[in-house]
Amino acid sequence: MIVSHWMSSDLITIGKQASIQEAMALMKRESIRHLPVVDQQMKLVGWITDADLRGVLIASMLEELTLEDVMIRKPFTVHPEMPLEEAARILLEKRVGGLPIVKDGTLVGVITTVDVLSAFITFMGLFSDSTRLDIKVSGSPNPLPEITRIVRLHGAEIISVCHLPFEEGPEYSYSIRLKKTDVKPIIADLEEHGIEVISYLDM
Repeated sequence: MIVSHWMSSDLITIGKQASIQEAMALMKRESIRHLPVVDQQMKLVGWITDADLRGVLIASMLEELTLEDVMIRKPFTVHPEMPLEEAARILLEKRVGGLPIVKDGTLVGVITTVDVLSAFITFMGLFSDSTRLDIKVSGSPNPLPEITRIVRLHGAEIISVCHLPFEEGPEYSYSIRLKKTDVKPIIADLEEHGIEVISYLDM
């Protein structure tokens, strides 16, 4: 997955000479929390958030301020071909809610934490008719081939696999999502082969 597959390219932008009140009104009207500040050629010159605007609202009532006075001049940016995981890491590490997407200096999109969450929910199949198996394996450093063999033996289809390593001990934990199926025979077969099913959930 890359950023361009999940970014919003229907851009809402503003110029640096706009007032604080104009930017707040635009955000409210469009129900957004971030605004790229661009020039006439759509080159990114800044970034502003609703929190930034609220922080200077009183000051803007006392003196004439424009976005150029308060915008983030060098915001964190990502490239449209960047892996989505890398964009998610930047959002988390920098504690920001959105990122402008820039190619050759030109703004081409915006991606937010909601976009990234939507992507991973879709990727993991969380909203499809499915069954989740939570599995714990001891001893084997590579239990997945045996797990997938047993699952497929029962005609089930794997949607996603999430590895959750334990902090201590030779144990491995996996959350495996299957297309909705009768999992009881699968659970019995897994446990017969020494693979513990901690829990399961039909969605």
